[in-house]
Amino acid sequence: MFIMNYKFFTNSEKAWKVMFEAISNAQKSIYLEMYIFQDDMEEFDFFHLLKEKAKQGLWVKIILDPFGSAGLSENAISELKKAGVEVLFLSYLLHRMHRKVLVVDERIAFIGGVNLHQKSRFWNDLMVRITGNLVAKTVVSFIKSYTNAGGRDPILLDRNNKIAKARVNTWIVDDAPIREKFHFKRIYRKYLHKAQKSIILTTPYFMPKRWLSAMLHQAVLRGVNVEILVPKNTDHGFIMDRVNYFYIYKLSKLGIKFYMEEKMNHAKAIIIDKKEAMVGSQNLDFFSFDFNFEVGVFFKDLKAIAKLLEIIKEWKKDSVVFDSKIHKPKWFDYILSPLINLFSLFSRIF
Repeated sequence: MFIMNYKFFTNSEKAWKVMFEAISNAQKSIYLEMYIFQDDMEEFDFFHLLKEKAKQGLWVKIILDPFGSAGLSENAISELKKAGVEVLFLSYLLHRMHRKVLVVDERIAFIGGVNLHQKSRFWNDLMVRITGNLVAKTVVSFIKSYTNAGGRDPILLDRNNKIAKARVNTWIVDDAPIREKFHFKRIYRKYLHKAQKSIILTTPYFMPKRWLSAMLHQAVLRGVNVEILVPKNTDHGFIMDRVNYFYIYKLSKLGIKFYMEEKMNHAKAIIIDKKEAMVGSQNLDFFSFDFNFEVGVFFKDLKAIAKLLEIIKEWKKDSVVFDSKIHKPKWFDYILSPLINLFSLFSRIF
């Protein structure tokens, strides 16, 4: 039986510390995918560190989203390239590169929701460090993004062919919308349908499509305890908060319990019956299910799941249960929500 070699980090700063240390100790290669990568980091200056490692002769490959990392100036990008870093941007119209991945020396990998920008330093979040066989699959996933972003390094592409032949467990889940690969939707449908006792979800942004709302409601009707942990206030301000509250109100009336955390929580996870779980970059919105390039780690290791449940239990202590009697939608919520639903109906067109 495959045992997952893992360690969870529960906020941005904790994740940055171990990621920074891993990069500092890198000997051969550094592969980084980030939705938001800025050169505004104070204590953990990843920008400077990556330049220095490239100057030392390490193989440094970075894939960024042009929208999420728009704050990274042309001068900063030029500095990275001049140092020897290969910088690529993955962009296809509305399809955003929302992945957060770091692989060091093809021996250590990090996957989760943590971005690299100063604003998120004190956010709660989830990043999982993995070692062992699963790292090889993470490298394969990275090279898929590298290819989609236009990477042409023959050595790295040849490395992909060799790794792909390795016999390792397939526990890395990734979505590639330009290739009509929507694995996250398939996994959520499958495991929400099979849940018998409990469903626990964490997400910063809650804009479920109709199929997701229906499956959560069906789970409640067959006696499954459904809990969703969300932040009381998001980092996107008033509009995103109103959208969150509108959908939370609607689903709370169906029997789903929402825990509203005082602190900003950017984590993305799902736990089914305390037996199966996934941690990754995907939010519970139509962007993640239909638009974005996403990645996650799906696992059945009971020790890992028990640890994840402990983390969520701690977060709940800083939360209050949503009360639909207090948080009723305003008149403008009934205008905003249909507009978002209309946009989501056409999401697959793009």
